[in-house]
Amino acid sequence: MKLPISWLQDYIDISDYDVEALAHLLTMAGLEVNSIQLVGLPMPEESTHEFKISGLSWPKDKFVVAQVNEVLPHPDADKLTLCRLVDDEGEHIVLTGAPNIYHLKGIGPLEKPLKVAYAKLGAELYDGHQPGWVLTKLKKAKIRGVESSSMVASEKELGISEEHEGIILLPDDAPTGMALAEYMGDAVFDIEILPNNVRNACVYGVAREIAAFTGRALKPLDLRYEEAGDSITGQAMIEITDPALNPRFVVGLLKGAQTVPSPYHVQRRLRLAGVRPINAIVDATNYAMLEIGEPLHAFDYDILTRRAGGKAPTIITRTAAQGEKLTTLDGVEHTLEDYTILVTDTAGPLSLAGVMGGLESEVQDNTANVLLEGANWNYVNIRRLTKKEHITTEAAYRFARDLHPSLALDGVKLGLRYMQAWAGGTIAKGLVDNYPLPYSEPVNTLSVDFVRARTGIPAITAREIADLLARLDFHCSVSGDTVTVTAPGYRKDISEGVVGKADLLEELTRLYGYNNIPHTRLADTLPPQKPNFGFEMRNRLEDLLSALGMTQTISYRMTNPADEARVLPEQSVLDDSHYVVIANPSTPEWTVMRRSLLHALLKTVEKNSRVDERIAVYEIGPVFLPVAGEKLPNEEHRLALALSGVRERGSWNRAARKNDWIDFYDLKGVVEAMLQLATAEVTYEPAEHPSFHPGKCARVLCGGVELGVFGELHPQAAEHYTFGKAPVLAGEFDLVKLIEALAPKRELVPVPNFPPVLEDLAVVVDEETSAAAVEAVIRKGGGDLVTEVRLFDIYRGAQVGAGKKSLAYALTYQSMDGTLSDKDAAKIRKKIIGRLEYELKAKLRE
Repeated sequence: MKLPISWLQDYIDISDYDVEALAHLLTMAGLEVNSIQLVGLPMPEESTHEFKISGLSWPKDKFVVAQVNEVLPHPDADKLTLCRLVDDEGEHIVLTGAPNIYHLKGIGPLEKPLKVAYAKLGAELYDGHQPGWVLTKLKKAKIRGVESSSMVASEKELGISEEHEGIILLPDDAPTGMALAEYMGDAVFDIEILPNNVRNACVYGVAREIAAFTGRALKPLDLRYEEAGDSITGQAMIEITDPALNPRFVVGLLKGAQTVPSPYHVQRRLRLAGVRPINAIVDATNYAMLEIGEPLHAFDYDILTRRAGGKAPTIITRTAAQGEKLTTLDGVEHTLEDYTILVTDTAGPLSLAGVMGGLESEVQDNTANVLLEGANWNYVNIRRLTKKEHITTEAAYRFARDLHPSLALDGVKLGLRYMQAWAGGTIAKGLVDNYPLPYSEPVNTLSVDFVRARTGIPAITAREIADLLARLDFHCSVSGDTVTVTAPGYRKDISEGVVGKADLLEELTRLYGYNNIPHTRLADTLPPQKPNFGFEMRNRLEDLLSALGMTQTISYRMTNPADEARVLPEQSVLDDSHYVVIANPSTPEWTVMRRSLLHALLKTVEKNSRVDERIAVYEIGPVFLPVAGEKLPNEEHRLALALSGVRERGSWNRAARKNDWIDFYDLKGVVEAMLQLATAEVTYEPAEHPSFHPGKCARVLCGGVELGVFGELHPQAAEHYTFGKAPVLAGEFDLVKLIEALAPKRELVPVPNFPPVLEDLAVVVDEETSAAAVEAVIRKGGGDLVTEVRLFDIYRGAQVGAGKKSLAYALTYQSMDGTLSDKDAAKIRKKIIGRLEYELKAKLRE
């Protein structure tokens, strides 16, 4: 929220605060000031550098209020004029090309002189003709034969807004010669409003916080106005069809208004707050909203009457019919869902409730009679609508954060007051106030012991608790050591029960001052520390994978079925019944919750393969599988791996090997390293999976339990991505089963005291026999004395015969009890060969 601090001065005296001190006060109160933009005020002399400060200062000797007494024609340019003006130093002739004073050129001395912002020689200001904010310094120059060294300024040149089509025309009572910074210098705070802090998304809310924290007097809102018209009864009616969506609706009526510009100070404040001025009627609604936080909407009453067939209009709030259409103020036609809340009349839709008005009934240049709306809307419905329609407005921002219904009445009163003051007209007696669902203010009880124990404020009393909360407008009654607290009638962020007590503690501590709470040592006994095996093993896995050179990624859990189907060769899209569907997606690309980690990881590979020659990534996260008949899905945690690119990166003294790509066995090596601590035998079996290449896919089992599947991505599936030339290897594992398969501790084995015996063994087996099966039989035959089995060669050819292959193993025999002799090694070898011949029909290769 952008807040001009001069506006705060209307309600609380902050004249003795410099901008940084005020910003610090607000930040400590929970209204974090992100940045400060100076608009005329001087830069702090001793900045704390706590805040980002930008903008333009107006030195008092360079920028003043001046009076233009006559507008003279330029002797050599039709689009330029010469202003005869007076400032604190005397009379000057100043050159300008401002179009908003052309009509005064050459008519002689002005009957009503103009007050302007005057920049003198040497003044530094923004160039009004350059895009963006480019500083320039006024120097003496000759323009079309006329000497110029000063200027009358536009808003852009002074840093107020982007407006540069004309010079600023100040009110008639602006004191000639007064320093411009003293007259209208300002600073704009960019304040971060938390979602539960919408009560402070307005000038009065911020002023109220300052008053609470400083003890200064807060000026009350002036909601008075003259009601000289006929009674509003019978001139407008309200019908609310669903109070849960629209708890309150208030309207007032102004007749005989004029669509004139609003006063300059109003326009300037609106621009500084980021709102474009339009006319006095519309500006009054925006000004009142920024002042007290209640969005208002002005309807052209005559249009409503015409739509009602010449009768008094009836305003109806209802949900839209499915497919109903409405064109909003921005000219966009919206096709509406059946949950959309609308403001309508008997002829049809008028506006998107709480978001944006309709084009047909807006205030126009000839509007004279205005029906002013202030209402309260269901914040969940507003959020849903704005997400679906991709609309962001000041009104929706506030209603989506749950405004209090009491603001509707005050907002209409304040809006009518400003409309009458700036646009004239007569206000009808009374208001139409339909309030079918009154809000009950929450009541909570706090004990002194509870507050002391939860906040760490040791000596606070019940009276002090009540006094602190009373400064925030809470109604408090004290009985002994107990305080009964009722929330003020503009706050909906205070709950009841346990949550309500926590809300009050938060208010107490921030008002007491977090820095004032004394430091204390922890006095309670620490709870017993219990191991979390699953968490520890997950961390171990992450550490191990990182040590293996893999990078962890985190992706969005939302996707859409068509996108996730890219991992399948045929891209067959599953219907919504296979997914957890998001009821209110923030974007069309995120309509369901993911069923697999594989696609998200492959998208990461796809993006990075354009810039990196070697990719090794993994992700740990949940997938969401719907359960028939159940509201909640199964949330299973998975581990996904992906490798692609060169096996080894090049370096300064050697290039990477050409076409030496990572293959299936590289990924298998990562999986084997992951399962070093497995509690049971790990086996790998050929598998078929639609996402992986036939013949290059395996499933992993530990003790007969399948942990996951991995392999090379199917070529047809790879075509759905923009990978490089290298194949992509990937796998997905059930994280829970994977962790259950790992031992919590590694069994330590003493270092052998006796030397090993190293021996090679080559056997011929059938082509269908796996290397893992051969290794298992070797270990079985050799027993504990076989400490290592390593496959180092595979041969297929005429020497071993068709349908056969030769597997060569490096074997290590070693005993913990003594040195093995040649005779011992021969016995072990004989047992191994015998077992291989018996179980696998293997033959020793000569």
